Amino acid sequence: MQNIIVSDGVFCTICFVPEGARSFARLGNHKGVAIVSRHCFHRTAIMGVTDAEFTAAKDRVGTLTQDPGNEVKLKMYALFKQVTVGKCNAPKPGAFDFVGKAKWSAWNDLGDMTKDDARQKYVDVVDDLVANDPGAQASAPAAATASQSDTAGSSVGGYENLKVSVDRGVCTIMMNRPKKKNALNRETYEEIIKALDSSGKDDSVVFSVLTGAGDFYSGGNDLNNFMSITPDTMKQAAREGGELLQRFVAAFIDFPKPLVAAVNGPAVGIPVTSLALCDVVYATDRATFHTPFSSLGQSPEACSSYLFPQIMGQAKANEVLLFGRKLTAQEAYDRGLVTEVFPDATFQQEIEKKFNEFAKLPRQSLRLSKNLIRGAEREKLHQVNKEECELLEERWTSEECIQAIMDFFASKSKL
Repeated sequence: MQNIIVSDGVFCTICFVPEGARSFARLGNHKGVAIVSRHCFHRTAIMGVTDAEFTAAKDRVGTLTQDPGNEVKLKMYALFKQVTVGKCNAPKPGAFDFVGKAKWSAWNDLGDMTKDDARQKYVDVVDDLVANDPGAQASAPAAATASQSDTAGSSVGGYENLKVSVDRGVCTIMMNRPKKKNALNRETYEEIIKALDSSGKDDSVVFSVLTGAGDFYSGGNDLNNFMSITPDTMKQAAREGGELLQRFVAAFIDFPKPLVAAVNGPAVGIPVTSLALCDVVYATDRATFHTPFSSLGQSPEACSSYLFPQIMGQAKANEVLLFGRKLTAQEAYDRGLVTEVFPDATFQQEIEKKFNEFAKLPRQSLRLSKNLIRGAEREKLHQVNKEECELLEERWTSEECIQAIMDFFASKSKL
């Protein structure tokens, strides 16, 4: 018996059984491996299967308690590839790659089958398996409901400043204020907190990606927020802003799954400092990284006062945090803030390839490993976050900060 890993949405392993077992056309067992008929509960579709139904079927695979056998698994693999990729376009594996050849042959045998037909057949197979698996039947309705509302290929509602979607285990949280360079207002802060909390609890999500719409990753805090503050409300506004910021950073610290940043353009302020709380950071070569805290009379946040020196070294971190040096993507990579830099022309294609691979990894293993890596410092990070926010509350009400912000708006009005 040999185990092999196959595509997400099918199974974690394929167990090869003797050739004779494949002729069974009824439910049964052959040396501990369940053999399931493919014709016992075929559903008839008047209308084509929707993406939501396909996603629900994919999620229901995870509720199965019986092993359907190698033949069914290969068929599901082939149908899944036909739906998500199309006609087989992979080179035939070498003669001694038996597992690869079995998978390739199953996919290649589908020929020119349309994606719609493959989607229908995939759902039919899953329906058959679920109908004949008592353990799966009990949990299937709940899985289907969750899938249709919050899962792959679907947009998640309830956001004004973000676009949130889940596709095959990847939750994309996109800051969506391109005309404002994706600057963060209070509502955006709250929505990112909500999106992180939701995707952290969603069992269909393997990991989350934070990115920006348009040409900017994020221009940082929307300084127009300061324009509605009066002398009478300044202290209250600073206190509320500090509380919001602390909750925002805590959402990054406590996020239980891998968090990837896809920096699609320039980043300023907290969108830069919060990168140190992400697990992987990919950037286009057009991206820049700027933390102009001192020029605005403010101080670092998002645990950067602690993490940046660890990542870059004290002197290089000071150059960024104290003196506001703007880093290019290559410089950010050289200093350890960015994991990998891609040409802007191929950025989206490159990161999608990586995300597709990451999404196939075992979810629980990723969660436990993330907790192990982050757990040792979590308490320290929360303490740093608290101290940074307390200092910022004082800074926001200082004459120095107020004057710096006024000077900023004055310079903008001259442009």
